[in-house]
Amino acid sequence: MTWRPVDLDPVALVMVGKPARGKTYTARRLARYTNWLGYRSRVFNVGTYRRERLGAGQPASFFSPDNREGRAAREAMAEAAVDDLLAWLVADGEIAVLDATNSTRRRRAWIRGRCEAAGVQPVFVEVVCERPEVIARNVREVKVDSPDYVGRSKDHAIEDFFARIREYDRVYETLDPTHDADVSYVRLIDMGERIELNRIEGFLPGQLVVFLMHLHDLQRPVYLTRHGESLFNVENRIGGDPDLSPAGQAYAANLRSWVAEHLPTTQPLTVWTSTLRRTAQTAQGLGRATRAWKLLDEIDAGDCDGWTYGEVAERMPADFHARKADKFRYRYPRGESYQDLIARLEPVVLELERQQEPVLVIAHQAVLRALVCYLVGSPPERSPYVEVPLHTVLRITPGPYGSEVVHLPLGPVPAHPAAP
Repeated sequence: MTWRPVDLDPVALVMVGKPARGKTYTARRLARYTNWLGYRSRVFNVGTYRRERLGAGQPASFFSPDNREGRAAREAMAEAAVDDLLAWLVADGEIAVLDATNSTRRRRAWIRGRCEAAGVQPVFVEVVCERPEVIARNVREVKVDSPDYVGRSKDHAIEDFFARIREYDRVYETLDPTHDADVSYVRLIDMGERIELNRIEGFLPGQLVVFLMHLHDLQRPVYLTRHGESLFNVENRIGGDPDLSPAGQAYAANLRSWVAEHLPTTQPLTVWTSTLRRTAQTAQGLGRATRAWKLLDEIDAGDCDGWTYGEVAERMPADFHARKADKFRYRYPRGESYQDLIARLEPVVLELERQQEPVLVIAHQAVLRALVCYLVGSPPERSPYVEVPLHTVLRITPGPYGSEVVHLPLGPVPAHPAAP
């Protein structure tokens, strides 16, 4: 069962744009972001319907506006995707993303009519880019590995995909205020360098505009690590603001050496910590400008701050069992839940999306669990169970179709009893 940050009518985010402009990347990021916030979100990719029903490897000529058979087949795939999208939204969903070119006004008017008849609010999201170097990069780095070109040479894939783009160029009609004055839309130009809005109304569309303003398509790693072992870790105590233990100080030294070797000062690196001493001490000596965020402080244990879990079980047995029963929603008395933590971390996520250089985040277990869920696209309810061991750097590299996660232990990992 998901949690809902705010009640809303179902919304269809309808992607618009020529091939190799970053639509699928943007669609997946929108779904990942809204799922992490607690909405029921799902992507419906028309290309997936085509491959499942007609097979992969359709040549560029299949996408020609002069190919009547191909055009009829593509329209049938679009109808199937929209049918499923609306059925899912009406039954149980909240936000659906239709990932397709939707390149003509006629197609967009049809989608809008279908949505409005079903009581679904359509918001069109056009991804615009006419920079040849960006388009070429997207084709080389993303499209050649598409299921459409399995078993084909890279040169064939590149040539065929550019031919496909030329077919769409012949019929493509952009969103504009003259022809689409009554349409709710966002135009994302050159991956966020400029954004145009038209008739954006309501809480969620406004929230998504803010997210899109922070989005870009440059791949760069995010490094996450917990602070070195603290004196409270040694005693299995919750929260507090303790200093590092000797083992934690050794980890801070190992982290300095690792950063110097793998991320030398000639390479850009942004370092973020919480405002608590154990993260600041872990970051000492890195030789990089460090930003301390109150938002990155550990989950607030409220009345239980400084206690062991054994003390919680003894003094507050009802709370101890409530936390075990629903670790995501359980809120410490006068403290926070994981659900609260995700809401608190939303500005951090937006700032992470905005960064175009590698970021090293030195924070706390619950905080990093929530951030890992966002970066890899896991449901937020899984956050209390994500493995984030001490004295380990997690390197997460987001990509257009998923994220690569690498664990890099830096010295011995302290063994502490798992929290109940």
